[in-house]
Formats: sequence, C-alpha cells, structure tokens
Amino acid sequence: MDAPCVAEISAVDRACLHSRVENGRERRGVPAVSRLFANQTRVPGAALCSVKEPLRATIDTCTDWMLGTSGAPAGSSLAPLVLITSTKAHQFPHGLNEYGPVFICRVTPTALMAEALFPSSSHKRGSERCMKWRKMADHVQGLAQLEILCKQLYETTDTAVRHQAEKALVEFTNSTDCLSKCQLLLERGSSSYSQLLAATCLSKLVSRTSNPLPLEQRIDIRNYVLNYLATRPKLAAFVTQALIQLYARITKLGWFDCQKDDYVFRNVIADVTRFLQDSVEHCIIGVTILSQLTNEINQADTTHPLTKHRKIASSFRDSSLFDIFTLSCNLLKQASGKNLNLNDESQHGLLMQLLKLSYNCLNYDFIGTSTDESSDDLCTVQIPTSWRSAFLDSSTLQLFFNLYHSIPPSLSPLVLSCLVQIASVRRSLFNNAERAKFLSHLVDGVKRILANPQCLPDPNNYHEFCRLLARLKSNYQLGELVKVENYPEVIRLIANFTVTSLQHWEFAPNSVHYLLSLWQRLAASVPYVKATEPHLLETYTPEVTKAYITSRLESVHVILRDGLEDPLDDAGLVQQQLDQLSTIGRCEYEKTCALLVQLFDQAAQSYQELLQSTNSSTADTTVQEGRLTWLVYIIGAVIGGRVSFASTDEQDAMDGELVCRVLQLMNLTDSRLAQAGNERLELAMLSFFEQFRKIYIGDQVQKSSKLYRRLSDVLGLNDETMVLSVFIGKIITNLKYWGQCEPITSKTLQLLNDLSLGYPLPPGRVATFISVRKLVKLSAVQFMLNNHTSEHFSFLGVNNQSNLSDMRCRTTFYTALGRLLMVDLGEDEDQFEQFMLPLTAAFETVAQMLSTNTFNEQEAKRTLVGLVRDLRGIAFAFNAKTSFMMLFDWIYPAYMPILQRAIELWYHDPACTTPVLKLMAELVHNRSQRLQFDVSSPNGILLFRETSKMITTYGNRILTLGEVPKDQVYGVKLKGVSVCFAMLKAVLSGNYVNFGVFRLYGDDALDNALQTFIKLLLSIPHSDLLDYPKLSQSFYSLLEVLTQDHMNFFASLEPHVAVYILSSISEGLTALDTMVCTGCCSSLDHIVTYLFKQLTRSTKKRPASMATDDRFLHIMRQHPEMIQQMLSTVLNIIIFEDCRNQWSMSRPLLGLILLNEKYFADLRNSIVNSQPPEKQQAMHLCFENLMEGIERNLLTKNRDRFTQNLSVFRREVNDSMKNSTYGVNSNDMMS
Repeated sequence: MDAPCVAEISAVDRACLHSRVENGRERRGVPAVSRLFANQTRVPGAALCSVKEPLRATIDTCTDWMLGTSGAPAGSSLAPLVLITSTKAHQFPHGLNEYGPVFICRVTPTALMAEALFPSSSHKRGSERCMKWRKMADHVQGLAQLEILCKQLYETTDTAVRHQAEKALVEFTNSTDCLSKCQLLLERGSSSYSQLLAATCLSKLVSRTSNPLPLEQRIDIRNYVLNYLATRPKLAAFVTQALIQLYARITKLGWFDCQKDDYVFRNVIADVTRFLQDSVEHCIIGVTILSQLTNEINQADTTHPLTKHRKIASSFRDSSLFDIFTLSCNLLKQASGKNLNLNDESQHGLLMQLLKLSYNCLNYDFIGTSTDESSDDLCTVQIPTSWRSAFLDSSTLQLFFNLYHSIPPSLSPLVLSCLVQIASVRRSLFNNAERAKFLSHLVDGVKRILANPQCLPDPNNYHEFCRLLARLKSNYQLGELVKVENYPEVIRLIANFTVTSLQHWEFAPNSVHYLLSLWQRLAASVPYVKATEPHLLETYTPEVTKAYITSRLESVHVILRDGLEDPLDDAGLVQQQLDQLSTIGRCEYEKTCALLVQLFDQAAQSYQELLQSTNSSTADTTVQEGRLTWLVYIIGAVIGGRVSFASTDEQDAMDGELVCRVLQLMNLTDSRLAQAGNERLELAMLSFFEQFRKIYIGDQVQKSSKLYRRLSDVLGLNDETMVLSVFIGKIITNLKYWGQCEPITSKTLQLLNDLSLGYPLPPGRVATFISVRKLVKLSAVQFMLNNHTSEHFSFLGVNNQSNLSDMRCRTTFYTALGRLLMVDLGEDEDQFEQFMLPLTAAFETVAQMLSTNTFNEQEAKRTLVGLVRDLRGIAFAFNAKTSFMMLFDWIYPAYMPILQRAIELWYHDPACTTPVLKLMAELVHNRSQRLQFDVSSPNGILLFRETSKMITTYGNRILTLGEVPKDQVYGVKLKGVSVCFAMLKAVLSGNYVNFGVFRLYGDDALDNALQTFIKLLLSIPHSDLLDYPKLSQSFYSLLEVLTQDHMNFFASLEPHVAVYILSSISEGLTALDTMVCTGCCSSLDHIVTYLFKQLTRSTKKRPASMATDDRFLHIMRQHPEMIQQMLSTVLNIIIFEDCRNQWSMSRPLLGLILLNEKYFADLRNSIVNSQPPEKQQAMHLCFENLMEGIERNLLTKNRDRFTQNLSVFRREVNDSMKNSTYGVNSNDMMS
C-alpha cells in the first residue's frame, strides 16, 4: 500500500507547523521550515522536502520552484516533494505566513497533489491563490510530460513510441498556450531536446500568416532570444542553431515593421555587436546570427508572397548586406593577421563561421533571379555597383587566396567557394582596363594554387577548385584570357592538372564535369577568338581528349578486378561527359580520329582473337567488351559533335572511318547473339545510332558527303536507303534477341519511333520525310508491318512478363508501326484489316475468356493490358480522319463491351484499369480533327454513351474501396480518376457531339457522367488537387470546359458542391503551375460572367425554368466572401506578384469588380492608405485610371479596354511602389 500523500497530514500537525514557523521568524523563514520538515515524522513513509539545494530558476519573474532531492525511503514508490513559494527564499525575513500560501506537492507520473499548509487569513483570497498555485502545479506536470515526449521523439528506437510522441507534440504546437509553455521550456527544460522543441514552436508561431503575433510580442521574443543566447553561450549546437533561426525568421518577417517611426528589426549589426566584443563563443554566436540572417532573407518562403520576399531581400541588400560583408572581411583580415591556434575548437569554429558568412554574402540573390542551384555554373553574381570598391581593391581577392594557403584543408573548401563567387562577378561591374586587372589577379591566384597543390588531394578542395577553373571561362572570354601575362604557363598547368585528374578517374568523379566544362567552352571559342596572342589549345586540347579516352579504357580492368562501381551504369553522368567531349574532341579532330582508330583497331583485334581462341577467359573477353563499349560511346559522341558550318570533307571522311568500324563490330556481335551478348555494348551501339541518325540521316544531309563514299567503299552501303536497312536490321535483331531486356528494348523502340516521325502538312494530309518513305519500302519494315506477333518479337508475349507495367514499351512500338503504316495506307481497308489481324485474334481470345466463369485471370489481364497498350499506340499515330475512322469502325461496337467488362471486373487493379482508361481517353480525343463523323452518323453520340458508361462504371466502383493509405492513394485511386477527368474533358470539348439532344430525348448519359464527376471530385481533398500535377491539370482543364459549355449544370449544383468547386478555383489561382492558374482564371471568368448576366436580368420577368439559376444566385448571396476573396487574390497577384499570365488574370477581374463594387472600393482605399503619405495620391490616381472609360457591362469591347487599362495600371503601380517600403504589408491585409 502506498504511503499517505501530503494532503493526509492531520490538523494537529498542520497547527504545529504553523506555530513553529511563527516562532521561527527571527531565523529566516525557509531554514525554519527546513528544520520543521526534518523533524516531522508523523507521516509514515512520506518523502520530506529539503531546501539545501539552491533555488534553481525564476518563472514569470515572481515564482521559484524548489525541487526536493530527499528521495522516498527505501522501498517507497513516492516521488520527491516540491515546495512552491510565491517569493524568493531570501525575501522571508519575517517568516512565511504573511507572504501567502506555501504548497507542498508530490510529482507523480499521473498527477500532482498539493496542500495549502498555511492558508491566508482571507478565505476568498486564499482560494484564489490556491487556484493560481494549482495552475502552477499543472505546469510542473505539463513540462515534465513534454520533456518525456521530446526524449521519446529524438532518442527512442521504437517506431510506435516515436509516432505517438510526434503526434502529441504536434498537438502541443497547435495549442493556445504554446507560447507561454515554450518560454517555460527554455527556462526550465532540463534537456536540449525540450529547448529545441521550444525554439521550433516559436519559429512556427512567428511564421504563421493567419492570426500573426502582435508587434510588441515579436519584439519581446526577439530580445528574449538575444539575451538567452548571450547568457548561455554553451548550449547544444542544434539548440543554438534553432534559436538563431528563430531570430532570423522574426527579423525577416518584421523587416518593414515600424514602432514610433523606427524600423525595430533592422538594427542587426547593433544586435550582434555585444557578441563580437565578448568571448570566442559569443563571437561565434554573433557571426552565426549574421550568416543565418543573410541566408534566411535570401531564401524565398512559399507561405508568403514572392514579391514581399523580394522587397525584403532588396531592402536588406541595400541597407545592410554590404556592411555585413565588409565586417566579415575585416574580421577575416584580423584573424589572418594573428597567429590563431586552429587546433583550438572554438577558434577553428569562429573562422569557419566567418567564411560561411562571407560566402552567404557573395551567394546572395542580388537581383531576384532565383536560379536553380543545379545550374550554378551558368549564373553570374550580380554584385551591386555600390560594392565596386571592394572588388577594385585587389586586397579582397588576395585575402581569400592568402587564407587558402594559411588555413587547414578542412576549412579551405569554404575559401574556394568564396573565390568561385568572386570569380563570377558580373563583367559590367568593371570597365575593360579594370576587368583585365581583376582577371590578372585572379589568374595569378589560380596559378599559385596549381603550383602548390598540397591541399588539392582533399576531395572537397579539389571539387571547389574545379568549379573555380570552370568559372574562368564562363565569365571571361578566351580573347581576354590569352592577354593575361602568365597565360601560357597557366594554360599548361591547367592542362596538366586536367590530364592528371582524368587519369585518376576513381577520385572525385563528380568533379570531372567542371574540368570538361572548362575545356568544352575553350574549344567552342576557338573559331571566334580574334586576339593575336596564341591560345595554345591546339597543343593542349588533344592531350585532354587523349587522357579522357585512355583513362576510361584503363578503368575497365580495374573496375572488374576490384569489383568497383561501373561509371557506365550511370547513364546520365556518361551522357553529360560525352556531350562535353563531343566539342573538345572536334578541336584538332584529325588527332582525335587517329587516336580513336588506333585504339579501336587494337581493341577490336584483341576481341576477335579472344572469340576465336578456345582457351580464352571470360574475364579477358569482358574487359575487351568494356573497352569497346567506351569507344563506341565516344565515337558516337564525336560524330554527334559535328557542326555543319564548321565541318570539312576531310572530317566527314574521318567520320566515315569511325562509322565503318562500329558497323563492322556490330556485325560481329550480332552474329554471336544466339550464344551470348553484352548489354552495355548494345546500349552503346544504340547511342551511336542515335547520334548518327541526327547528323547523317534526313533530307537536310548532303548525300554527296564523304562519309557515304567511305561507307560505300568499305561496307558496300551505297546510299541512305541501304544505311536505313542497317538501322532496321539492328532494330529487328535487338527486338528478337533482347526482348526481355527492358533498357535495350525501350531504347531500340525509341530509335524506331524517331525514324518514323513525320511532320504535319495542310489538314487531311500527312507527309513524312523522304527518308521515312524510303524506310517503308524496305523489306524489313514490311516484315514488321506484317508480322508484329510474339512469335517474331518476344517482348509482345504475355506469358513471360514479370508484371503488367513491363508492357509500356508496346505503345511506343505500335505508335511507330502506325506511322509507318499510314504512309501508304490511304483508304485501303484490306491493308488495315490485314495489319489488325493479330490484335483481332487477341480480342477474340479475351472475349472467349471473359465469357466463361472459370478462366486464368492473370493471363486474361496480361492479354488485355498488352492489347489496349498496342491499340493506344495505333490510335495515337492515326491522326488523319480516314485512318482513324477505320480504327473506330474496327473497335466499335464489336470490342467496346470487352473494355467495359474489364473495368467492372478489375476496377481495384490500377495496373489493368489505367491502360484501359488511357485507351478510351485517346479514342475520344479529337486530335487534328480526326473525329469528324458524317451528318447522318450517330457515332458521335454513341461514342459519348460508351465514354459515359465507362466513367460511371469506374467511378462508382472505385468509390467503394473506402479509405486508401496516403502512400498508395495516387496509384490506386487518383491516377485513374485523373484519366477519367481527362477523358471527360476530351469528349466534352471534341466538338463532335451535340449534348443538347441528351436532355431533349431523355437520355441520361450526360447526367450520369457529370454526376460521377461530382462524386469523384468530392472524394478528393482540396490539398490533393494541387499536390498531384497530373490530377490538377486534368481537373482544372475539365472545369474550364464545364463552366464554358455546361454552366446550367454548374448552376444546378447543391450548395456544398458549388462551394467546394469555388474553393478549389480560389486555391488554384495561386498555383505555381501556369496551366492550372490560367484554367482557374478562365473558369472564374465564365462563372462571374454568368452571374453578372443573371443579375442584370433580375429586373425582367423570369420564366419558371430559371429556378436553378436562382439557386446559384442564392448560394452566391449566402457566401459573398468567396467571390470577394477571389477578387482580393487576383488583384493581389496582379499588383504584388510576378504575374506570368496577366491577360488571363484580367478577364475575370472586371466581372469580379462589377459584382463587388463596394468591396472593391474598400479594398482600393485600404491599399491606398497602406502607402506612404507622399505616394497615396499617385496610387489613388492609378486606380482611377484603371476604371477610366469602363462601362458597367462585360461586352468584349469593354473587356479589351479594361485589359489595356490593367496593363498600364500594373506598370504604374510597380513604378510607384519601387522605392516604397510600405505597400508590402498589403499582401497580409489581402490574404
């Protein structure tokens, strides 16, 4: 049985305690209480409170908690007692009673129990104080619980426990008392994790756009954080980082906030001055604050308007950034002038933070380009003109070069990153003489690093130095580089460095891109250089080319021997390097070609000898195949690098030499495919064919090219037709022998697809390239058109497929065959029927299976999925009316029931239903006006009936699945729904169905399709509509068609449905996808136009049939805030955002204004009043000009005038606000 709690102390004991405290007044209250407790033995087993511990913290500046350390007696499960007082212990000169109640609490895992031992003389006041202290007791327990949750979140390995802790902490961050608890956590938290939680929650609170914190509260938080960091310099690193992030977030979001005409958040340098004047730990915190603030302001925040971000970033750039950069450089100069002990962790950390600060300043997005980091080597650092002094002074550049040579390799990558940014400074910052001087200092620094490469073996240093070398050519012209005094020596050192780097291919392979980029740009500039000084590239470029080629060949043996990762498996990296090599290798092409011929002949001869030898090892054969693979890739690349205006007959003849060798190798490898083949070598062959096709196949190629002469002399390929026969032969061979190898099959079919491509001529005709017409006449192509079965092409089989998704390549195959068939098809129905025989047989097989109760379900699925993928490829290729009508007559009505039956049976299996739905979506798509039925034909209506039936069947059944896990919802449900939306949009906008006849004749096909659309839509959360791009595009495109042509249906919707759709339009207006945003604008325009017309007719006598229109008007009157919100959103985007579709935005805006004239007037006044007093008149005039000459109607002429006015309005408003530090806050008002 548990020992009694404190609340069980008897009244006698209580009186005794009271008396003895009164008598102990002269001995300072708390010690007296301590002695009393020490002598109190009337509660058996109770743990007694000790006050030997010093008072630990102050809560809300007036309350101390003394946590007892005297534990429970042995064997007792009681928690320690807590003495809670309302004042500090040293403030008890006259005892405790007159200072209010004293609480004794026991903290247990489930509750806190408290007893007022010394109640106030006033019962009412004592009761109020009791309530207050009970609240404090609750805080004790709450904080203890939060501590436990934090530890569970960050330390436990139990996933379930971590998930529960995360869920509880999310609830805490959304609670109303989160702010006060966060401060308590920071003050009293015993673990770093609780401090991290507090800092993170505070960041979330200050960042929220709805119900933002008051200015005074944000100022208090900012000051509190600075004081907290100043008094606790040795917090855990991640806690310090989180608090600095909080400070940076508050400062950024409050950058334009004023208090008594003072921008209270802009004194950032003053805020950190006291840190910089204190200990090293404080200096680190101060520098990190500036670094994090610079980074925070530089990064756009998706929760706030982009224009607001740019205005803050521009203001920070103009007012503070240069001072921060100058401060960082000065501190670095001071550090470099001292003998820093970089073995000291704190001094090392300070120097690292200073370098990060300098880098963040140089990496700032000065003009709002927001370039993608993946393309950083194409960008220029747009340093403001006001910074010129820092870069005209060579000491800034020399500072970083000197630091590189004087600090440890662990820090030098940061120095090189800064140098990369400095080397990328915009050219226009200097005049010609200044630029030449700056470039000279830069090249001298590079030369110094190359001459003393001790730090370059470090991978990070090496990578950043390669980036620095690449910037030499991206920002400066070859003509400027050759004029540098030490250019011959520097280009020699760079060439040697590049050759050495390429030879050590296993070291930092991702850095080679930058070196090849430098040489690619140098080689591409050779034809344009006008300087008289020699560029020497004819000497060094062949060395680089040779080093790359030979190093790749030598790597093959090492990779196989040591089991290393093969670079050839990274197709993207290989292709990127080959694209660069194609330009480098074309410089001094004679040397490149001679080297390739020599190496290829050696490898091919060795390979042939190994194949003929009876005792050759598999390893040796694999090595030679690997070397040949690289050579075939490289030959394809250099052929693809041919530039027509810069090539000569001699170079074409050299291409012929290389092509002959690759084709001879192909003949050798193809002859062995029955026994063995090499996948990588086959992929290299396909890459070669693709490059050769782009350069030498087509009507634009001169058939007198020396390449064709060489092919004729060596291989007997006299013309393009014979070369095309080689292509087709290779394609057929690959499909025959490599049908089960997806990479080879897909690339082979892509090559066939590229060869089959044509281009459109006037309507009703499709012409192909002359080369495609030649292609169709080849016997091999005719063989494919007549024998496209699994017997000849194994990838068309259904029994050996591992899963249904492997059949995707069949669509590509039949798209190509469809194009080739159309070349000579014309109106020949017999030829079409002959071509469709294998597909007819497949359909009959599926029909027979489905007609029985017992059939092999997997086989039926595979047969059907393969069939519909084939048909989709044919339907996509048949763009002409004649050929498409043949296909339509073939599939309808004979085989459409099979597709409907498949949807009924397997609606839950997206691998089966998605291909069927996509086929139907393709069949109803009126591409190139191919769906043009005769006047007497009902086929358009019949086709829509089938479409409606399929959408209704799938929609009703997919909704029966219930809740789908979030990670599976797109594949299982939303993908199919997206295809249904696209299908419905295609058929509604196809212009081959008169939808009025459905209601006229009582046909419910249209209503069924639209009602299913509504059911599917309501089952999708708003967030999902925008989270999945394909779904959002199909939905908003469909919505545009519905509001344009079926507004009566829209007006008849139930209120909750109409509100849902209007909300989705409102959210779509701010979507990043321009297509979605434009579709929303168009839909909104149709809706407001409809509303305006209905309102203007309201004074006229309305027939009874207009009742549904009255319903929609009633909904809008009940929810005026929806239209008002969209008016605010559109106007906000036009005024404050980077509006990329201004014309589309302008169309609904006029209707929104006319529907909400009073709200628009209030909005206009609010925006005008948010401007500085001196700019309010100009802003008011802008709004007056916007509506000048605009009548109260939505006629086309009036709309066009408004669109013109809006363009002028936007330009004038931007000019007016350009130098304004106000106005930005209007975004918050309008959001």
